Parts: sequence; structure tokens; C-alpha cells
Amino acid sequence: MNKVLSSEELMKYINEMNRENSVMQFSIPGKGQFTLVLQEEENQSIEEDVMKNPQLEMMFKESGEQYKKGLGMTTSELLKSLSEKDFK
Repeated sequence: MNKVLSSEELMKYINEMNRENSVMQFSIPGKGQFTLVLQEEENQSIEEDVMKNPQLEMMFKESGEQYKKGLGMTTSELLKSLSEKDFK
């Protein structure tokens, strides 16, 4: 267990955390023991997701083409088109 004596030292440990090193236990004298868990790294952008998944890129392109042709519908239009029988 690490003993943290300053905020700078704590930030140094936090900056070293990543997916492989995602849990850190430390103590602060006079305060107690802590467990710090990195739950999620920075969120990926949609562009990064598309680059990793060619099928997703194709879906975006098809969707864009359909929108340009007027084949899309808004969420409001979709909701208006649904009835109780659609959920049975």
C-alpha cells in the first residue's frame, strides 16, 4: 500500500493509472486508507468507433444516403406511427 503525503504525489499515481493498472490502494496519514478505481478511460469518439468497425462505417454511409433521399423519419414521426398493437 502506498503512503501518499501530498496532492502532487497522489496526482502522479493517478496519471500512471490505465486499464491494466486500474486499482490503487493508498493511505493518507491522519485520514485513512483509500482504494481508487479507474472505471473508464477517455471516451472514444464516434469517428474512432467507425475506424475500428468497417460495418459501422457502412451503416453510417447508408443512413446518410437515405437521409439525403428523404427516406428517413424523425423520432416524433416514428412515435406517431406506432400504436398499442405494435407492442403486443
